[in-house]
Amino acid sequence: MTMTSLILPSLLLLIGLALLVWSSDIFIDGAASTATHLNISPLVIGVVVLGFGTSMPEIVVATLASLDGSPGIAIGNAVGSNIANIGLVLGLTALIAPVIVKSSILKRELPILLAISVGVYLLVLDGNLDVLNGIILLLALVVVMFWMIKANKSMDPSDPMAQETLQEMEDMPELSMKKSLIFLIGGLLILMISAKMMVAGAVEIAHYFEVPEVVIGLTIIAIGTSLPELAAAIAAARKNEADLIIGNIVGSNLFNILAVMAVPALLAPSVLEPEILRIDMVVMLGFTLAMLIFALPLRGQASIDRTRGLLLSAAFFGYLYMLYLRSTGGM
Repeated sequence: MTMTSLILPSLLLLIGLALLVWSSDIFIDGAASTATHLNISPLVIGVVVLGFGTSMPEIVVATLASLDGSPGIAIGNAVGSNIANIGLVLGLTALIAPVIVKSSILKRELPILLAISVGVYLLVLDGNLDVLNGIILLLALVVVMFWMIKANKSMDPSDPMAQETLQEMEDMPELSMKKSLIFLIGGLLILMISAKMMVAGAVEIAHYFEVPEVVIGLTIIAIGTSLPELAAAIAAARKNEADLIIGNIVGSNLFNILAVMAVPALLAPSVLEPEILRIDMVVMLGFTLAMLIFALPLRGQASIDRTRGLLLSAAFFGYLYMLYLRSTGGM
């Protein structure tokens, strides 16, 4: 493949990425509005619909990559997105405005995310990502969703976490049932098309530069599918609503590690590359632990300030540099 022939894969990747970011918002609006018309509780919508919605780009990309015989992209996307959500999204958001951490997030969601991340790492420590692993991941996802729904239903409406969920629902556009379904189905179709474009472009680029597909999944695909979270985080920080972000990141990472990792396990069982276990999943666990530690109260208030945001961002870009050295044989 010549440098000129790299133009088409690059265009496919960039156009697919732009469409992916746009269609994910359309899909989430349509899904949330449709659920509202079906009289589903706003708190349940906040947990299930918005949780799945924010991870839908990763899920669709992982599905198409696995069906195309590129499970490395799917696995890299799941692990890389969790790293990007903490290092890039949370790190940059904290640089704009300190992220206040609610007590329920600190005491409940963050420890659960860390425990599940460790559990998934131990599950695949033998190097195999097979159908049994996929079933276990999906069962764990169902348990987590039921727990989150139960926790939200039993929450006092005046609780800050409940107020945040309801606020997210109020920010959704009001759509008729017909328009909601158009947004839902149309958004999903465009998501699938754009994900197909991204995967096709990414595979060609990986072959051109002779780097493992998993590295492309960890970098370009992972950052690309995390762009909706980044855009929402920056917008929230500018509105002084940065406290909404960490809850969204925890929810997104839970869905990524359980739902997205389950896709290649079920559709394209494979042997994990040693570097994924030895480096990338360990880095993911390190970022998750750092988020929990950084969220601990400092002088009476639980928040991730600009200094901690700078550390997270620097660690993320350091990780990208390490990936660059790895792909070029420098380590």
